Amino acid sequence: MAKKFTETITDYKRITGDLQRRIYKPVYLLMGEEPYYIDQISQYIAEHVLTETERGFDRQILYGMDITTPQLIDTARRYPMVANHQVVIVREAQDMKKIELLEAYVRKPLASTILVLCYKGKTVDRRTSFYKLTAAAGEVFETAKLYDNDVEGWIINYLKEKNCIIDPKANNMLMEYVGHDLSKIIREIDKLFTLLPEGSKHITAEHIEKNIGISKDYNTFELNAAIFRRDVVKANRILNHFAQNPTGDPMILTINALFLEFSRVLKLHFLRYSNPGNVQDRDAAAVLGTKPYFLKDYRSAAQNYSFSKTLEVISLLRDYDMRSKGFGNGAATHGDLLRELVFRIMH
Repeated sequence: MAKKFTETITDYKRITGDLQRRIYKPVYLLMGEEPYYIDQISQYIAEHVLTETERGFDRQILYGMDITTPQLIDTARRYPMVANHQVVIVREAQDMKKIELLEAYVRKPLASTILVLCYKGKTVDRRTSFYKLTAAAGEVFETAKLYDNDVEGWIINYLKEKNCIIDPKANNMLMEYVGHDLSKIIREIDKLFTLLPEGSKHITAEHIEKNIGISKDYNTFELNAAIFRRDVVKANRILNHFAQNPTGDPMILTINALFLEFSRVLKLHFLRYSNPGNVQDRDAAAVLGTKPYFLKDYRSAAQNYSFSKTLEVISLLRDYDMRSKGFGNGAATHGDLLRELVFRIMH
């Protein structure tokens, strides 16, 4: 069963809680698609297990590409020189060849060594003895894949911890500009904090537009809205801007955003067919994976795009996604492809 992002956060809090109480495991296998929490755990171990003096003797930070499995086993089996523990952190551990050979070490790890393996972008095969032994002897932490609704809620909770709130539109614009990279999101939020008016704890769309470099009128959020309303003039104005700024508004991100929006319209059509009576806003928002604030936009889009037309749009988006990556495209630029795509969506 796929791991949920909420489980990632729960596991993260449990592990960091143990670390703060100085409860250490001999081996940490930190793996998965979202690097933020992997970096947070490994950084905490790097900075807090040993004193500043001890780090010079008993902390080693290695890279998977530069070390072999036998070398890492030899390093992990050394005893600390001055501290109670030796800390060995392997960054980019996914680049190690035959990492499963660490089974020989994790079968009987040294209690005085804290070995941290940062295995980013993928996961270790759970069927291997290495994985099973690591889970038994130490700690396996897996980050789940992030979806748009996960990021939206994560931003809200992150700001809540800082006694700050964000408007739904501002949240969507932030996600559109930064994507799913939590480290980048935090950097942009922290930058916003320094630019907000003194005493302000409320982030609006105007703050995002003014301080994060998103054009107020020419962005994917506004393009989605124009297409939903079938506003051909505004859509073409935005597309012309995109064509002149291909690096700032890459086609693949635009298609991804449109796919997400029309997928929600499709879900709304299904919801109406399966529940012909009135559906509560809260229930509809949960099915669509959005906030009730945006339901009026999706309902309007469902009026403008029938069930069959919505299916056609999603098929078009898949086709043009492939063409944008060079499959059967010919000599058309991304700007030309995007204009053609939007024309076919809206006509």
